[in-house]
Amino acid sequence: MSSLARTARTDVVLVGAGIMSATLGALLRRLQPDWSMTFVERLDAVAAESSSPWNNAGTGHSALCELNYTPQIPDGSIDITKAVRINEQFQVTRQFWAYAAENGILTDTGFLNPLPHVSFVRGAQRVEFLRRRQRALAPNPLFAGTEFIDDPQEFARRLPFMAARRDFSEPTALNWAPHGTDVDFGALARQLVGYCVQGGATALFGHEVRDLTRQSDGSWTLLIRNRRTGEKRRLNAKFVFVGAGGDALPLLQKAGIHEVRGFAGFPIGGRFLRTDNPALTAAHRAKVYGVPAPGAPPLGALHLDLRFVNGKSWLVFGPYAGWSPKFLKHGRLSDLPRSVKPDNALSMLGVGLTQLTLINYLIHQLRLSETDRIHALREFAPSAADSDWELTVAGQRVQMIRRDRRKGGVLDFSTTVLAASDGSIAGLLGASPGASTAVSAMLEVLERCFAGRYQSWLPTLKEMVPSLGVELSREPALYDEVWSWGTEVLGLQSDSGVRS
Repeated sequence: MSSLARTARTDVVLVGAGIMSATLGALLRRLQPDWSMTFVERLDAVAAESSSPWNNAGTGHSALCELNYTPQIPDGSIDITKAVRINEQFQVTRQFWAYAAENGILTDTGFLNPLPHVSFVRGAQRVEFLRRRQRALAPNPLFAGTEFIDDPQEFARRLPFMAARRDFSEPTALNWAPHGTDVDFGALARQLVGYCVQGGATALFGHEVRDLTRQSDGSWTLLIRNRRTGEKRRLNAKFVFVGAGGDALPLLQKAGIHEVRGFAGFPIGGRFLRTDNPALTAAHRAKVYGVPAPGAPPLGALHLDLRFVNGKSWLVFGPYAGWSPKFLKHGRLSDLPRSVKPDNALSMLGVGLTQLTLINYLIHQLRLSETDRIHALREFAPSAADSDWELTVAGQRVQMIRRDRRKGGVLDFSTTVLAASDGSIAGLLGASPGASTAVSAMLEVLERCFAGRYQSWLPTLKEMVPSLGVELSREPALYDEVWSWGTEVLGLQSDSGVRS
């Protein structure tokens, strides 16, 4: 009998070893320690694609500074609905991290550092918008403490690198949220996968899923290929989660589930400037987000961030958009054309006809020279010297395209869980806010895919996430309680905003 003819069996297969699969694996390991579990990762390490710190903004997106989450509506008011929803999701994630640190799932909280999140604008009209934004957010407990700053001296005190050589004759303002974070999702994912493996899970690195077939008993058989040797094997699982970043869409299409019909994907790459010059990293202790350029996707807003990668401080500026038909940084040029199917061709066409501003934005970005990129950086930091900065290529993000009856298809910049009606397979599509809402997204997977067990799991889940099922923005006392608990357990008490 050939090796291909033998079929190994496992209870759960997690495709991809990034933050989503790692989070779901840790949740399931805690809930059902008797279940067998297998990770299948096409690269040779955990979190080497979208969750890598150099492929991920690491903002710990809690909607504190991203201006696209607080749009101005036609009556002139600021709509904070999306910001509150995303912040609520991040609070769920933060609580699980605290639980994980208390219960030995995480042994090192160095992946997480306190860091102010800041919105930055120039021009009288935008300054007024920022003033109204702060007023709209201030009454909400999740955004308490967010300040409006338009005094040049205070600007210079808090952001010396951005203030150097700046002409403050133009109105300039900040919204300053002191309780943001920087997250190394790669380091976090490695700990979570390590916890699963220590508990008995198997991790197949350098292996890729080539096909998925539903069996008559409702399970799935995966055809898996060793990318180094070419050897193939079959693996049967009762439940499959596809957390493979941009590769999730093609794999769900191969599975043939009805729920993926009409969905398509459009890849957008990113490039960043970075520096490890100690004088600069010491003079910029924040993440500062600007206003998205016309036509730019929400994740295209330029930002200047202090990052902590493997214990070292960096400044990172971008993104500058790139483009490739690959759905993964280490993907194939055929990814995009192969994803076009009869059921989603209309969705793709609809986006092509309605997103001319996005297309023009991408063309403009691809034409940027080194001088152009430094010029954009100097709008944030006028004193920036090009000799301090190097260009690095970040990961691919596949923007989700949904079917739309009127337009054919529309770009959707959210993060969406797709699950088969029988709960036997699920996957995650979308790019933002992504990793920062991993726990909230994976709790949705549990509820939708394990409906018969979810109620019995609730007591344990509420230990992991004490506010589960509660809107913290409506329960300020509970919010204060879980926030203080998380801050202490995760070691985020630093007054300077940066872990010592």
